Amino acid sequence: MNIIIFGPPGAVKGTQSEFIEKKYNLFKLSTGDLLREEINKKTTLGEKITSIVKSGSLVSDEIINSLIESIVSNKKYNKKIIFDGYPRNLPQAKNLNELLLKYNQKIDIVIRLKVSLDVIKKRITGRLVCSECGKIYNEFFNPPLKNEMCCKKEFLKKREDDNVDVAIKRFKTYEDSTE
Repeated sequence: MNIIIFGPPGAVKGTQSEFIEKKYNLFKLSTGDLLREEINKKTTLGEKITSIVKSGSLVSDEIINSLIESIVSNKKYNKKIIFDGYPRNLPQAKNLNELLLKYNQKIDIVIRLKVSLDVIKKRITGRLVCSECGKIYNEFFNPPLKNEMCCKKEFLKKREDDNVDVAIKRFKTYEDSTE
């Protein structure tokens, strides 16, 4: 079973995808995760992506589509993918359709999450990531428990792009390009 889950940045696509991933033993394909992985490798492509993300812009379809094909073409993930935030526009949807046909796959379910800009701002600006285990919290909606072993205050970090200006720009881009 392949699933697409989409909505504006901060709509908890990742959280919902993780629930579905665990329940149905699927693979969560998150463009954000793929991009962060490339950034962490500190490659030339990773540096280019860093610059784009810091500006609040979206990474080009060409870059995203090549990363997506590397997963869709892998037999390990055949008919077991949750597309978390992809496709985000018509050209990406067409690309995904071509990839699915090429690799004998299809989409079984599409889930759309609708969230207001005010909630998105709180979700994005309140996001905290534990630098030790990678767990994601939100200071407004899901703060870390005081007795958590590794997720102590000194390990909780904000992503550089988690600010109001970037949140508004991404929401507007989502409205114009995806919705």
